[in-house]
Amino acid sequence: MQETALLLARIQFGFTVSFHIIFPAITIGLASYLAVLEGCWLRSRNPVFKQLYQFWSRIFALNFGMGVVSGLVMAYEFGTNWSGFSAFAGSITGPLLTYEVLTAFFLEAGFLGVMLFGWSKVGEKLHFFATLMVAIGTLISATWILASNSWMQTPAGYEIVDGKVIPTDWLAIIFNPSFPYRLVHMGLAAFLSTALMVGASAAWHLLKGRDSAAIRTMLMMAIGMLMVVTPLQIIAGDAHGINTLEHQPAKVAAMEGHWRNESAGEGVPLLLFGWPDNEAETTHFAFGIPHLGSLILTHSWDGTFKGLSEFPADERPNATAVFWSFRVMVGLGTLMLLLGVWGVWAWWRRTLFSNRRLLRFALLMGPTGLIALLAGWFTTELGRQPWVVYGLLKTADAASPHQALELTISLVLFVIVYGLIFGTGIRYMLRLIAQGPDHNIETTLSTVRQAPLSNTEQGE
Repeated sequence: MQETALLLARIQFGFTVSFHIIFPAITIGLASYLAVLEGCWLRSRNPVFKQLYQFWSRIFALNFGMGVVSGLVMAYEFGTNWSGFSAFAGSITGPLLTYEVLTAFFLEAGFLGVMLFGWSKVGEKLHFFATLMVAIGTLISATWILASNSWMQTPAGYEIVDGKVIPTDWLAIIFNPSFPYRLVHMGLAAFLSTALMVGASAAWHLLKGRDSAAIRTMLMMAIGMLMVVTPLQIIAGDAHGINTLEHQPAKVAAMEGHWRNESAGEGVPLLLFGWPDNEAETTHFAFGIPHLGSLILTHSWDGTFKGLSEFPADERPNATAVFWSFRVMVGLGTLMLLLGVWGVWAWWRRTLFSNRRLLRFALLMGPTGLIALLAGWFTTELGRQPWVVYGLLKTADAASPHQALELTISLVLFVIVYGLIFGTGIRYMLRLIAQGPDHNIETTLSTVRQAPLSNTEQGE
């Protein structure tokens, strides 16, 4: 019963945080996108950029609201479902989350009203400043959240007194060994997710025959972003993998599906496919490329690293889940690079807006940025198991003493409520995107045509 309750607690937290992580990722990417759009408008005075800003700011506002609501639930869950973790590490995670509220949330909330409703009430430069502050606020928020999560992955700057963590060096806590890699990786993932969403929106309208300067600008900016950010993400992911091998080798062994690596001098293959069996301690149907695993993770032809069987059985993550979540992330990342290269080729060939195969591919790729982000998060968090604070506190010791029935009821309620509230929000967001940036202009023109003439106008 205790194992069932622990599993339900993990599923409940995984469910709520999976919903939550989507909305901040979109707001991080869209906030920076809006800042670029307004900057381009101020410099060029091209009305297309302002039109796109006003369109995507509505999507941003909706996601910002859903992100705040879903984040509040998680804050309460730390106390209700994970009281052992709060008691053990609250002296570190509590202040980090407080800093996020004081420095980021207040900054975003303070300028959000000006950004959304201040076009006709403040000057252009002040409005642009407000947009920049909101964009910076989203990045600061991500910084503090990832500092907290990274500390749980690679704890530093602490000592344990009476069974509790006491901070001794806040710089070491914040800038812990994995923090820079996770921050860059998450930031680039948010930008990629936004670029794919914008590109899919443009592709949808072009496939429907709605061709305009605004739609074309959306697609060109999305393709350009993909070509710049995807290679950077690959480089960041490689650096993050090497850092993980140093600090969390069991996670890397699970990601690669290796149980007993060959002796030094023979190299480690990169397994492309297979089915890791946690009980048999082997990977069935393994298909790999010789030496490529060594080349990627150790940057040498014959390098080696520990297999999962070299770790105690009670300190290994679930290899099957970690292995496949990692491959979903990498596979989708490869498709993103393919879309970027194909898009640039079509751009050069002057067929970017008419190549229907490319447009269908871009449309299908729309949600893959968020799917890859979730797969990467699953890899990170499942690969840390059975630890909640790596090497210090196990997940079983962090959970609150709830019964399985209580957790089952609350999980079912979460699924129902989240499905209604956020399902409605996501559906409304998709409706807004389907309307497109030209919808407001068409509505305005229609209203002007149908409005009755004033006495002066009738006289004229």
